[in-house]
Amino acid sequence: MKWFIIAAALAVASCDESQDAQLRYNTLAASVQPWPSVSAAISPPDGVVAQGDLEAAAAATNPPPVSPQLLERGRERFGIFCSPCHGLDGAADGIIVARGFPRPPSFHSNMLRAAPAQLFFDTITNGYGAMYSYADRVSPSDRWAIVAYIRALQLSQMAAKR
Repeated sequence: MKWFIIAAALAVASCDESQDAQLRYNTLAASVQPWPSVSAAISPPDGVVAQGDLEAAAAATNPPPVSPQLLERGRERFGIFCSPCHGLDGAADGIIVARGFPRPPSFHSNMLRAAPAQLFFDTITNGYGAMYSYADRVSPSDRWAIVAYIRALQLSQMAAKR
């Protein structure tokens, strides 16, 4: 019985409601530190660029040189990500369209043949219309590979018929 009383006394003594109170700042609370802003949320100084943003911007505007390896990678990625809607030949006759999904534009239209490559890259990145963004699914290098493959598809459809 003596041990039970000692154990109960230790258990009660170890309970402290101050464990629930944690030192923290609410985002828009006033700052008690000598920070230049009046908010606990510290704004970055002017001119600061997030780490990796410059590399991402360069990758988004500088396409790699076209090579057989790039076209092969583009064909593979196009088959995975683009062909369900755009079809294997880019004529907008993919299996999703056959199931009633809205038809995307054909890559063989005069408007898209004349479009800059950056338009295709930006559309894959940001989406357009019913197409959602693939930025989190397709890396920038693979997006450029897909764009190169789309250009190859466009050229293949313009070949002279013999």
